[in-house]
Amino acid sequence: MNPPPLYGLVLAGGSSSRMQRDKAALEYEGQSQLARAAQLLQRHVQRVFVSVRPAQAQDPLRRTWPLIIDCLDGEGPIVGIRSALAAHPDAAWLVIACDLPFLSDSALEHLIGRRRPEASATAYRSAHDALPEPLCAIWEPRAAAMLAAYQADGGRCPRKFLIRNEAPLIDPVDIRALDNINTPQEYEQARSALR
Repeated sequence: MNPPPLYGLVLAGGSSSRMQRDKAALEYEGQSQLARAAQLLQRHVQRVFVSVRPAQAQDPLRRTWPLIIDCLDGEGPIVGIRSALAAHPDAAWLVIACDLPFLSDSALEHLIGRRRPEASATAYRSAHDALPEPLCAIWEPRAAAMLAAYQADGGRCPRKFLIRNEAPLIDPVDIRALDNINTPQEYEQARSALR
């Protein structure tokens, strides 16, 4: 039996409070962080969408891509993941945060090559703390009902969901690939490293 088709989702609905400006619009070599992430995904999946809060649906940067608008109660990345699963319930989703400037084709190929469609999700194990990395993971259709039950029970953290449900974890081939950018200092360091 063939696994469900794989779609891509860039999570770009955060408030960027620590960065003090929209992280999706940060630029590396003249290209926004959001565009870099979406174009990276495009090379590995059938369709790419950008996850946004309703208030961001008219943002010109985000509207460049097909949108998945948060349609469920709650906040945070779990709502974006659940909204994508609700919008296209027969697809699996390769979900990435928009603020992973070191994420590469080889990192995504490594993850996709080790996908376990029978699980709720397949995720990377963080090189920093060995915990699941839910924002560079493949979420299978069967996760939809499980995430709904988890959130109804008060759960909000997708990482804790992956731990609780014993999602298969894989070790990253590049330990920097999952480094995210949250502060102006981290942004400047990433820009320097990528130059």
